[in-house]
Amino acid sequence: MKSTNDILGRLQRLIPAGIQPKFTSAAELMAWQQEEGRKRAAELEKENQRARSEKIFGRSGICDLHRNCTFANYQVSNDGQKHALTLAKSYAHNFGSGFASFVFSGGCGTGKNHLAAAVGNYLLQRDHTVLVVTVPDLMLRARKCYDEGQSESALLDDLCKVDLLVLDEVGVQRDTRNEWVLLNQIIDRRLAAMKPVGVLTNLNFDELSKILGERAMDRLTMDNGIWVNFTWGSYRKNVTHLRLVK
Repeated sequence: MKSTNDILGRLQRLIPAGIQPKFTSAAELMAWQQEEGRKRAAELEKENQRARSEKIFGRSGICDLHRNCTFANYQVSNDGQKHALTLAKSYAHNFGSGFASFVFSGGCGTGKNHLAAAVGNYLLQRDHTVLVVTVPDLMLRARKCYDEGQSESALLDDLCKVDLLVLDEVGVQRDTRNEWVLLNQIIDRRLAAMKPVGVLTNLNFDELSKILGERAMDRLTMDNGIWVNFTWGSYRKNVTHLRLVK
């Protein structure tokens, strides 16, 4: 307390006459120092989480293909797409008020990745940590752990520390017990820690239930988790990329 009083005294001597000091007591100065320390610790933890994602998959956050996806540039041409957009925006805007997960289910090219990336980009802009990873890439990383004699426990720990983890291509993986066990462990650990999971899949509810099992499906519905069906056709044939020819 003596050193805090000394600091406060020096600050008061340096403040020009007529200026109201921000701290009027040593207790107020100490409280400010503690709050600033907590803020810096939180910032460092976020930076460490991004670094861990970068180390695991060679990147953090959203992949380059979907880095510019937003709610504003999501194309809406029917009521189903409008409903999906509304639910995705609501999920992003209310993120952090609970730990609800989401499942986007539908065929290829229907906009599941766009809206998931829009959610992720919205959260990244607000200093949340987000990782979107395909299940095949996840399984490759897990097998690398085995091949290098490493425990997959560290991999699970890192995946459970990001604020939002989105698992893409769930159901594309081979039907092996190891893959089923790993997906269940991730979902189980994250939701037990009140960390949400996003799932992108071509499977319907019954098909996904067979892949993940009743326990995982039940956890995904905790805290009013949402399921969105993308029942329209692919939009990919309408996507073009203009190249500047010099």
